Amino acid sequence: MREPMMKKASGDGVHIQLAEWEGEGRPVFCVHGITANCRCWDVMADALSPTHRVLAMDLRGRGLSDKPDTGYSIAHHINDIRAVLDDLGLEKVAFMGHSLGAFISLVFGATFPERVDRIILVDGGGKLSEEQMAKVFAGIKPSLDRLGKVFPSFEEYIDMMKQAPFLHPWSEAFNTYYQYEVETVEEGVRPRSRPEHIQEEAQNLGKVDVSEFYGKIQAPTLILRATDGLLADDDILLPEPVAERMLQEIPDARLQTIEGVNHYMIVFQPNETRDQAILDFLAS
Repeated sequence: MREPMMKKASGDGVHIQLAEWEGEGRPVFCVHGITANCRCWDVMADALSPTHRVLAMDLRGRGLSDKPDTGYSIAHHINDIRAVLDDLGLEKVAFMGHSLGAFISLVFGATFPERVDRIILVDGGGKLSEEQMAKVFAGIKPSLDRLGKVFPSFEEYIDMMKQAPFLHPWSEAFNTYYQYEVETVEEGVRPRSRPEHIQEEAQNLGKVDVSEFYGKIQAPTLILRATDGLLADDDILLPEPVAERMLQEIPDARLQTIEGVNHYMIVFQPNETRDQAILDFLAS
């Protein structure tokens, strides 16, 4: 896989780190999930560039972006993104968001429709019941639990992550992703994201009814749905009825189900069905 160029841009009062894969076509601006970072897009960016210019941000509080003590909500993120697009001189882009990034992309598209050419929602953006949301957070709890911990070495950190059942099969993309995630401290290494920031993010996300934004989306929208759960069969981000509601209420939406992958592997694994659906959508 090609290494991206790394650059800084100005967000809304913070510096935002970006990864960029050069390309000729329509710019695709990628927004990651709640505890992720810009390098989660390596595999997909490799498939989309050089046909398209791919840009991926570290949300505030993640990766190498600034980490203010507070200010973690969708409202903060969309203001950061608008400032970043202005700083980069990008009037209009295609958005691709995974998990939390799908929610952010939807709200941005509804709030600033003039800046959005297309929206690709990767296993996220659905209005879940309280019961289903509880299942999802139980499924991602092992991923959340790594935050705030110090590990004696990067090798021990990786060995722990390799035990997670939802990260199989392991690949070199995970090594790159987790290497980027950690910082060195006196006792070893630790993830850069702070648990208190993620907790604030999760609390604020719970106050947002994303379905209120569906009808305000003006851009063509592609929904990519993973079929497999994380720790159980049913802890999925887009159950079929939830995806169907999105199709009905987002004016120009289409759905592509990606069989046999979970919430993480829909991003981290090579997948011809996913990549062709995105390329066709961007070319349409």
